Amino acid sequence: MMPIGKTKGQGWEIGVRRTLPIGTNVAWELLMTQPGLGLWLGNGVTPDFKKGDTFKTAENTKGEIRGYDEGRMIRMRWQPEGWDFATTLQIRVLPAKRGATISFHHEKLANGEQREQMQRHWLEVLDQLEWLLGSTEE
Repeated sequence: MMPIGKTKGQGWEIGVRRTLPIGTNVAWELLMTQPGLGLWLGNGVTPDFKKGDTFKTAENTKGEIRGYDEGRMIRMRWQPEGWDFATTLQIRVLPAKRGATISFHHEKLANGEQREQMQRHWLEVLDQLEWLLGSTEE
């Protein structure tokens, strides 16, 4: 039996999601503008993404946009500083009964330990986005 998160062809993967009490347009804006963009991608990147664009953040994360559907999905090669390989990161905004669901799906991770590390990372990003949303409503 294969361990949780291990795939046949894509290495290790993790998916985390959270539904927030906001519309999908608000969720997308939260992800694609600062300071929300800085929480999950980094700083110094202009968020007018197009398929094929490459980027490098102020924190030295680099990547290439592989798919982009305004308001719904961004898929990219993602490689933070210190990693000697690129992974695949997909972020989606989905309509939900009580708001919008933000989903992070991360593929091609090296091993189970890195999978656990990235699960903690993306859950923390969701916590910070949720906090950011609450702090802007006051």
